[in-house]
Amino acid sequence: MKLWKKLAFTGFSALTAISLAACGGGSGDQDNAEASDTPTLQMYQIGDKPDNLDQLMEVANKRIEEEIGVKVNINYIGWGDYEKKMNVIISSGENYDIAFANNYVSNAQKGAFADLTELAPKYGKEAYDSLDEAYIKGNLVNGKLYAFPVNGNVFAKQVLTFNKPLLDKYDLSIDGIETYEDAEKVLQEFHKQEPNTAAFAIGQGFKVQGDFDYPLGNTLPFAVDLNGDKTKIINQYDNERYIELLRTMHSWYDQGLIPSDAATSNKDYPLEGNTWLMRGETQGPYDYGDTILTNAANQELVSKPITVPLKSTAQAQMANFVVSNTSKNKEKAVEFLALLNSDPELLNGLVWGIEGEAWEKVGDDKVKLLDGYQPKTHMSAWNTGNNKILYTQDTITDEMIAERDQSIAEAETSPILGFSFNTDTVKTELSNISNVMNQYLDGLNTGTVDPDETLPKLMDALDKAGYDKVLTEMQKQYDTFRQDNK
Repeated sequence: MKLWKKLAFTGFSALTAISLAACGGGSGDQDNAEASDTPTLQMYQIGDKPDNLDQLMEVANKRIEEEIGVKVNINYIGWGDYEKKMNVIISSGENYDIAFANNYVSNAQKGAFADLTELAPKYGKEAYDSLDEAYIKGNLVNGKLYAFPVNGNVFAKQVLTFNKPLLDKYDLSIDGIETYEDAEKVLQEFHKQEPNTAAFAIGQGFKVQGDFDYPLGNTLPFAVDLNGDKTKIINQYDNERYIELLRTMHSWYDQGLIPSDAATSNKDYPLEGNTWLMRGETQGPYDYGDTILTNAANQELVSKPITVPLKSTAQAQMANFVVSNTSKNKEKAVEFLALLNSDPELLNGLVWGIEGEAWEKVGDDKVKLLDGYQPKTHMSAWNTGNNKILYTQDTITDEMIAERDQSIAEAETSPILGFSFNTDTVKTELSNISNVMNQYLDGLNTGTVDPDETLPKLMDALDKAGYDKVLTEMQKQYDTFRQDNK
């Protein structure tokens, strides 16, 4: 998935590099459930189906049946089709048991998902108790829990990631880089050497990152300034600090440091190879610094953080599994999700692949990857199960694990963690605002247009779209949220 689309998707972590376990299509995949009298839970997952799914599930189902007396059939739906197909499945009232959450808050409010407020701690106590409080708070909808979240990157920080071989080739130093502006000299020096290689590899969908959080996602203008008055919802595009970032992007664009077609391009800049010097990435604690990125790139990458590590609603809802309200096996579904998030034998066999072929243990909780560890032969870490019980590669030291846990404990918590804006009274205005933002987002964020000329036009269009009405309602609800959560 392209970087900028990952960011728009709320910050995908680089753990996607451990490859994904998802995909293909609905009921056609149900043949991988063995015919028997054992009840079989039907589960929908997002992504690309592993080529060896049948083999993975044969091993997994032996363990699942042994532990809780059921089997599980995973039906994969591809990234591009998931939202559409799940909307049809939900609206039709299809009988299924578990799914990767789609439009979590709105579908929970519509009654599509089972209330897990009591079921999760009752039937999945060990896994439930292991969750960071941010996962629970960030997934409450009208005070109730409808998700069993995957314990993974509970916080995220935005980083500037550099191609180390190219830095070394031209003797470029990134010491002291803490902001976009700090990186300008390095980009300029590189551009002199290789004017036809992207200095800052961005494209359509890219968003300039700062210390903000978003009640409705970063494609809309509503935000909370983490370095300002955290009690107020603001227009991010009317924030002077953010405007300065947009000015920096425009300056870089004029200098040729950003690709000339960035606002309209979907060009891929793969992690591997030398088609870029700098890119934006999202990192969390289970990325172990640049370890996961470097593994995915098969070359050394080095990163510099430009935002605070933040526990947010977006991160809390990054990988949610829900139980359908149509399920006739709600308790068993919760038991399975609990098992998946508490049983190392089950989870590691899915995420690392077939033991002895893809990996082997080299200690109590370390693995060495074998030649059989290849793409599409295992499931992903970020959206399968509890990352804390995953075995780590033998290259991950005890010091790195201790640093991971410390960083989780010290990460900042967003003031809007758990705030769900009820849009019922402003749906028309929000649709209008979304249409306006779609016209301006790419041009402004990629530096293609001059913000000093374009922002007044954006503000005028937002005013006509009903921005003030939405802001007033959002601030009212946010004030109530803050009062209720003192």
